[in-house]
Amino acid sequence: MLNSLGFAKPPAETRVVVAMSGGVDSSVTAALLKDEGYDVVGITLQLYDYGAALRKGACCAGQDIYDAATVAERIGIPHYVLDYESRFKDQVIEEFADSYARGETPIPCVRCNQTVKFRDLLATARDLGAEALATGHYVQRRLGPHGPELVRGADAGRDQSYFLFATTSDQLDFLRFPLGHLSKPETRDLAQRYGLSVHDKPDSQDICFVPDGDYASIVKRLRPEAAEPGEIVDLAGQVVGKHQGVIHYTIGQRRGLGLGAEVSGGEPLFVIRLEPNRRRVVVGPRSALGRDIVHLKDVNWLGGPETDVACTVKLRSAQAPAPARLTRKADGSGTLHLAAPQHGIAPGQAAVFYDGERVLGGGWISGTGLSDAVEAA
Repeated sequence: MLNSLGFAKPPAETRVVVAMSGGVDSSVTAALLKDEGYDVVGITLQLYDYGAALRKGACCAGQDIYDAATVAERIGIPHYVLDYESRFKDQVIEEFADSYARGETPIPCVRCNQTVKFRDLLATARDLGAEALATGHYVQRRLGPHGPELVRGADAGRDQSYFLFATTSDQLDFLRFPLGHLSKPETRDLAQRYGLSVHDKPDSQDICFVPDGDYASIVKRLRPEAAEPGEIVDLAGQVVGKHQGVIHYTIGQRRGLGLGAEVSGGEPLFVIRLEPNRRRVVVGPRSALGRDIVHLKDVNWLGGPETDVACTVKLRSAQAPAPARLTRKADGSGTLHLAAPQHGIAPGQAAVFYDGERVLGGGWISGTGLSDAVEAA
């Protein structure tokens, strides 16, 4: 008979490492598994200099380390803090700055999951003799005909599958997500039931290492060239304004352009593309944003052997999945053909593929295009 985590042994003989960020989700994950009788070990990662983390709600900082330790003591499990600061800086913060300097719109929390957490921490969990690494993410893991599958969280409003698209099949075999079938209110209710001090703690922010939400200051310090001023031009190349660095803009952005009605002719203008090498921001009408071809790199595939497959795709974390067809190549690249043009598709963001509720994989957006049929229309 299998235990709740899928192992053919009693929970007491199953060691599970829980990634404890100090928030309510990971705290309840640890408490649930302890309550079920598992041999639980809590690990918190110090990812950056918490003295510089000024914004309330940032995870993996000083207060959060204290909260995680307090929860571990409350439920009676060993707890360790690992200094991953240099890894986090090299693999997440530096890449974040590079991406903005390239005119992209990065998602650092995906890189963190992909590298520091699900690669490095997972290896540490194995070294500790664990048979699983559990996290507080709102996603589900189920066994399919060819092994474990990644499935959207039961609560659509809390689903975090978009941010876990880079999880590999080998990692998914070791990972567990005990909260995937719950809603956030249910999780907070459990935290109260277990007497956890974090039951009403606010949710952490996505970009945990950015003080006061001012990401541009981080990028400016690490990549000062990305903050150099330049021109705002229209689609014909005519200069219509000035900017103080491409790092302040993303494709699809409308606000903050500082362009008067005399420039736009009364029609709203949007950022159509960024040209960081020329320090230019190109603007135009919303109609110019539509794209139905999306080029991808570093595709992570969790589906079957097919290289050409119908799916739905999310091109932003908060966007509803849209119908598409994916063509994958052996070199890890791919092309999405959208059933209808989408607006504001930005390089550096992720395209995540779904078959219903199941995550088929995802890739990083490297460019976009417009099919001949749409362009002619």
